[in-house]
Amino acid sequence: MHHILVTGGCGFIGSNLTFELERRYPQASITVLDDLRGSGFKNLLGFKGDFLAYDVADKSWLPVFHAKPLDVIFHLASITDTTILDEKKMMFDNVEGFRNILDLAAAKKARVVYASSAATYGSQDTPMKLSDAGRPNNVYGFSKWLLENVARTYNDRVRTAGLRYFNVFGPRETYKGAAASMIYQLTLQMLAGKRPRMFKYGEQKRDFVYVKDVVEATILAADAKASTVVNVGSGNSTSFNELVEAINAALGTSLAPDYFDNPFDFYQNFTEADISHTREALGYAPKYSTRDAIIEYVRTSILPASKQLTAKR
Repeated sequence: MHHILVTGGCGFIGSNLTFELERRYPQASITVLDDLRGSGFKNLLGFKGDFLAYDVADKSWLPVFHAKPLDVIFHLASITDTTILDEKKMMFDNVEGFRNILDLAAAKKARVVYASSAATYGSQDTPMKLSDAGRPNNVYGFSKWLLENVARTYNDRVRTAGLRYFNVFGPRETYKGAAASMIYQLTLQMLAGKRPRMFKYGEQKRDFVYVKDVVEATILAADAKASTVVNVGSGNSTSFNELVEAINAALGTSLAPDYFDNPFDFYQNFTEADISHTREALGYAPKYSTRDAIIEYVRTSILPASKQLTAKR
């Protein structure tokens, strides 16, 4: 990979990916494209490549690459806020932005790795197999499902790998605000001495996956032998109560959950990725258990950041 484009490279997963690409491929030319709607420049402090401040759905950036070679496009840019109710905007930005990427890749004979989502599955109570997708609960999940459909129409021209990310957490997610992981939100509450709030009775389970494992899967996907779609998760489900136990262990606290009624009838109570195809297609094997990842994340990222903020005050 000598010439790389990362869209959404200033965001949570995108910035972690960008720095890992720089580390692994120090001679590569890396360009980040991001409109900074859901991120901040500080996520890329120290980045040595080029930066394009564009909305990926806006075609005006495409001429920049007329004379530039491209080997791989990592497409992570999209509207990810599932509370956005403007369905047209969600669909246009996510789907038409992806169509721009595929057209560019076809012209440059570049591979495309793109972010799909576990939201394509909707609600079910068993581990999510690839064939279970297509029944999303919201327009965000529907837009990601459409990305996979559109990618298939380019299979004769572009090798693509769609990654159905599950519940990703880790460093550089601060800019997501209310959309940051539950692990991040609960840790902030507990650092403030408050009981962690969650829906009754904390028995809901999700496949929480550390961003370091997600970055590894994303880079592996660039070498997939054929176009594919894969699940990217830990392969295990963790209850919300277990999250609190791990955060307490990381902080040395013993705060009990504060339960309240769940007001959402479309809430996903369970997610777990079937990663058997991911292992086969990419050689992916998660290195972190959810508990170990939480403890590392809290102790090496969230806790030091909170101490620096306190010191400044």
